[in-house]
Amino acid sequence: MHIEEETKDENNREEIIEYSPDMISVHSKFSEEVIPKIGMEFMSEDSAYDFYKRYARIVGFGTRLSKSHKDNEGINLDRIFCCSCQGTREKDKRFAYVKQHRAETRFSCLTLMKVSRRVNGRLRVIKFEPCHNHVLASPSKTHLFRSHRQISIAQASEIDMACNSGITPKESMELMSRRAGGRQHLGFLDMDCDNYLKTKRSKDMQVGDTGGVLEYLQRKQTEDPKFFYAIQVDVDDLITNIFWPNAQMIYDYGCFGDVVSFDTTYKKNKEGRPFALLVGVNHHRQTTVFGVAFLYDETTETFK
Repeated sequence: MHIEEETKDENNREEIIEYSPDMISVHSKFSEEVIPKIGMEFMSEDSAYDFYKRYARIVGFGTRLSKSHKDNEGINLDRIFCCSCQGTREKDKRFAYVKQHRAETRFSCLTLMKVSRRVNGRLRVIKFEPCHNHVLASPSKTHLFRSHRQISIAQASEIDMACNSGITPKESMELMSRRAGGRQHLGFLDMDCDNYLKTKRSKDMQVGDTGGVLEYLQRKQTEDPKFFYAIQVDVDDLITNIFWPNAQMIYDYGCFGDVVSFDTTYKKNKEGRPFALLVGVNHHRQTTVFGVAFLYDETTETFK
């Protein structure tokens, strides 16, 4: 049995919203103020999306932006906010040859909230579909959805302060999660913290730094013709990885390079960049350096 709610928009078009018994049971647990309704108005698209995300978090699903239409000036006339499980994912042509497939996250869920811009500039809810065709997440798991993860300005400042003080991201995450009362109340995950630090380091290194480092390495090569260097930059002309050996390192490698160890027992500097060594031993069993690497991160591709 379904309960039907009949509504009308400004054009007097009737719209029938059907609520399943399951959604009625779910909505009965929450205040009416957090449940979207036809006719609700918002000052901006951001405020409408924030409201829908708060609703999604307490119900137990993730959200994302869907279709919209723009006028000649590029202003959105309407916007659809939908469940993260909306739609289907097209299969790759290599599907039959993939050994380990990605988890399926799209189930053609029809849950959505559509807002339309009125004459007064406000956005009004003209359609709301609350029913899902998949299992909802428990309240202790909703913080794992991408749409519900965000680092606030205060949290970003605390991460920066911890990083500048030499505290590892893992330790700072542990401290902040305990202060918040658990990881589920923190608002972001460890990977979000790592991505924030990586993005911040990229912004801190200006384009001119690439030219300065390149000039220094070229000067060293002029002083020592056997000095070798290789740098890797990204699409924004920001340095990612630097590798260099001097003449003595190259000579030592020719003599004692039968066994090479990639030493990752380094400590990071204040910039947060790993400093790695290619080392071996000479005929006196002394440690010999064959090459030096200034790395951007500790991923497999960087190590290669």
